[in-house]
Amino acid sequence: MPSDPAKPGLRERKKAQTRATILDCALRLFGEQGYEATTIEQIIDAAAVSESTFYRYFPTKEDLVLQDEYDPRIIAALRAQPADLPPITALRRAFGVVFGDLSGEQRAELRERTGLILTVPALRATMLDQLLGTMQQLAVPLAERAGRDPHDFAVRTVAGAIVGALTAVLAELADDPQADIAVLLDRVVEQLESGLSL
Repeated sequence: MPSDPAKPGLRERKKAQTRATILDCALRLFGEQGYEATTIEQIIDAAAVSESTFYRYFPTKEDLVLQDEYDPRIIAALRAQPADLPPITALRRAFGVVFGDLSGEQRAELRERTGLILTVPALRATMLDQLLGTMQQLAVPLAERAGRDPHDFAVRTVAGAIVGALTAVLAELADDPQADIAVLLDRVVEQLESGLSL
């Protein structure tokens, strides 16, 4: 029987498992002894991986918290939305696709990582730098939908407004770490969709 092309192969599953093991160990150690006090060597020992394996998945300690698979998935989900949808509506649906069906474990990991980003100054500063990259990434599919150039100021303004709205989600999660990120994302994009009225 032929294999399902949509299903990851054994190698991809092993890589995903190794990455998840390293991340799980890191988050556990960060929770037990704090981000600053945890060393990469301790994470490597806890995960029972080699140094080269660790660095293959996470080039820096910050990447353990800041690196995720969500941006490319959001972009792909946005591109998959019907072409006749307005950009913000398409983005709202894309967020629903990506974040609507997260498992309890995935939600817990996202909460832990978000908590670290908000409380560790070095992570917060790096995350702010990354938001500019997120804005630039979002501008491309938004421009494609509108038939405009990604460098068009209006496109950048919409992408920047979306990124700004995402920081509101982070602030809300700081106040209520148990809040449902899928619900918050839907609410924030709904407000953008309605014209940012108060």
